[in-house]
Amino acid sequence: MRKRYYLAYGSNLNIQQMKYRCPSARIVGTAKLKDHRLLFKGSKTGSYLTVEPKDGMSVPVGVWEVSAEDEVALDRYEGFPDFYYKKELTLDITGIRSKKVRTRRCFIYIMHEDRRLGIPSDYYMRVCLEGYRNFGFDINTLIRAYHESEEK
Repeated sequence: MRKRYYLAYGSNLNIQQMKYRCPSARIVGTAKLKDHRLLFKGSKTGSYLTVEPKDGMSVPVGVWEVSAEDEVALDRYEGFPDFYYKKELTLDITGIRSKKVRTRRCFIYIMHEDRRLGIPSDYYMRVCLEGYRNFGFDINTLIRAYHESEEK
């Protein structure tokens, strides 16, 4: 079986949540999604994180190695292909233990761009904050996304 690498930037950074959803997934490292920003967008059921191109900004991502079964579970959770679509990217991944940098082909879920900005539930925000802490990411990225997603 070919290894698949999944880039997480929202609730799937939360280790507890990923263990439940994708029991065989394992953390392999971190990366930066350059020239992208984080935003909350959504639907009537709620607002969730997505990424979109933005020069000069970057989004920290956790990198998980996933099985075919894990990917099916993620597809279901992310509402693929109707709510989020998948994009393949090649990124430099910094190993979680080794700190070695390796270039890997990865996939990421991106919400369809026509969705409206919105504010997430307190629960979703807490899950994402815990994930940011799990990976040692600066929570200011998440807080900025929250403020940039508020209705003006």
